[in-house]
Amino acid sequence: MAGKSYTTLAHARTDGEDCLTEAQEPLASLQRRCGGEIPGIVAIPELLALVRKSRQYGLRLARLISAVDGDERIEAWVEIAPSAGQRASGCDIAVASWQVSQVAPESDDITTRRRLEIDRATAELTARLDPGQRLLAVDAHAADLAQAVASMRAGLGKPWTDFVELAQSSHRQPLHWRLLDGAKCRIDGSDREWTSALVPLGRPVAGSAGFELYLVADRPLARPSKTVAEPAQVDRRIGRELSPVLRKPIARIIANAETIRSRLAGPLSDEYSQYAADIASAGQHLLSLLDDLADLEVVEADNFTTAPDRVDLMDIVKRATGILGVRARERNITLEIEGGIAPVLAIGEFRRVLQVLLNLIGNAIRYSPQNSSVNVRVARKGTQSLVCVIDQGPGLEPDQQEAIFAKFERLGRSGDGGSGLGLYISRKLAHAMGGELSVVSEPGQGACFTLALPALQDSRKKPR
Repeated sequence: MAGKSYTTLAHARTDGEDCLTEAQEPLASLQRRCGGEIPGIVAIPELLALVRKSRQYGLRLARLISAVDGDERIEAWVEIAPSAGQRASGCDIAVASWQVSQVAPESDDITTRRRLEIDRATAELTARLDPGQRLLAVDAHAADLAQAVASMRAGLGKPWTDFVELAQSSHRQPLHWRLLDGAKCRIDGSDREWTSALVPLGRPVAGSAGFELYLVADRPLARPSKTVAEPAQVDRRIGRELSPVLRKPIARIIANAETIRSRLAGPLSDEYSQYAADIASAGQHLLSLLDDLADLEVVEADNFTTAPDRVDLMDIVKRATGILGVRARERNITLEIEGGIAPVLAIGEFRRVLQVLLNLIGNAIRYSPQNSSVNVRVARKGTQSLVCVIDQGPGLEPDQQEAIFAKFERLGRSGDGGSGLGLYISRKLAHAMGGELSVVSEPGQGACFTLALPALQDSRKKPR
């Protein structure tokens, strides 16, 4: 600072804990308007940073600092020097200039970006939509959204407005995205009110590459009172709390990778499109792993039970093969259903039966050779209703046929996307429904996995 001379407008002093012990105007008034007191910790952020640096390192500093005071911006040149005397002493502050100007109005773009960041941080449901506002992917972690998320995932390809109750319900849906951005809505299973935020993607036409959807609740979900957990409960809590934290970023990775792969964001070489497909595939694998870990915690809980209901196994088989039809066609595998058209009634929980069959048929598609077929037979045998999934894969050795149902058992396979939990969880679910899951196989002859459930004795009762 030597060689320059400044007119001092105000003096101030801090102590060894960076508290402003005395200050002249206009610095004193600014300290109070920033929420501080005299004496009190320095409340002007940039000045506090300089004071700490000067005190800690024994430096003399001269800097231009700025602060926002309501609609005004204040810029001041300050000189800071460690107070003479003890090592832990504070600093002397001299204010050499003080300029006040009006803060420029915030642009609409900045306001919009700030609102978007707030919505992203507070949203409890996020989804990726195509240009027609149809669902491509959805993720949520709030307990009161479980029912809605399950419906949305089962209805991918439908407009997102089919799954909420909008204030503009009398109008034809979906409305133009600008009318839905900021709209209030209700969701089945939740007593909270939700606000939608739609972010258009693509240029030059906004929304030409689809949309990001965020649903923000009017209040946080009430949480049950916390109690001290046993060690085993702590382990389960880690999984439950980790899963929703990971789901949102993984779902965004998948959605963005799919946008790149499908070239919705613009032209792209085949090589990079394949890279994006690999990223999306890896993301889907991570999500399926999270699902398996979550299911593992559920089925291993001491109080786990299923909800018995009347179900039609033929109907559930048709649903499962319909869901997995695209995957089968990608490998030129034919899915054949045997057993006629009559209902085959059983006692079980609908969604758990569907979960088991999706795992069995998905495995059959994965391990069968291309250009082969997977047969799904549905039948009634005595007091049991059966679903047999028969593939043309490599088959199993006798010692593998029981080992394959063990936790994390993949029989030495690697790189196939499996977690080694699917069959373990499926057998647990079958047992919980009073049934059994078994396999019959010979090396080189494929495998037949059979889900057996208690048959419904009164066939006059209507299935679910």
